[in-house]
Amino acid sequence: MPIRHALPSDAAAIAAVHVRSWQAAYRDLLPAPYLDALDPAERAVAWRERLTDPAGPVVLVAEGAAEAGAVDAFVAFRAWRGEEAAEPSATAELSALYAAPEAWGRGVGRALLAAAVAAMRATGFREARLWVFEDNARARAFYQAAGWSPDGEAVVEETGGRELRELRYRLPIS
Repeated sequence: MPIRHALPSDAAAIAAVHVRSWQAAYRDLLPAPYLDALDPAERAVAWRERLTDPAGPVVLVAEGAAEAGAVDAFVAFRAWRGEEAAEPSATAELSALYAAPEAWGRGVGRALLAAAVAAMRATGFREARLWVFEDNARARAFYQAAGWSPDGEAVVEETGGRELRELRYRLPIS
C-alpha cells in the first residue's frame, strides 16, 4: 500500500476516516449521540489548518487499495509538548493513528505506524509517546504488539460528556 505525506487536498478524506474510525472504535466507550454528531466537514476544516500550518504535525496517509488516491488511514506525530520529558526535543508524540473500519485487520495500521516511527527516527527523535484510552483493548494490544509499553502515567479526560482514563505508552526509537 502506498504511504505518503498528506497534502492539504487530503483534509476531507482524513476527516472522513477520523470520524468513521471514532464511530466504530469508540462505540462502547463514548455516548452514541456524541459519536453520531461528529461532523466530517468540521473535522476537514481542522485538518486543512493542520496540513497547511508549517508548525503542524507530520501527517502520513495510506492510500486505499480499492481506489487510487483514496485514503484508508492516517497517522500524525509532532514534538512532545509535555513538560516532564527530559529532552522534549528528542521526544515525539504520536497524536493520531486511525484507519477506516473496512481497512482494519489488513496491516494498514502496522505499516503506517512503522512509517511514522521511521520518520520520527529520521527527524532525530529518540523516543515516542502516545495516549490511549485504557478501555480501548484493541488499540492497546495493537501498540503493545508493536513494542510500545505503558509507562505508568495516566490522566482522566472528559470526552463526549464521559470521563475516560488514558494511559501513556512509550517506545524507544533511537
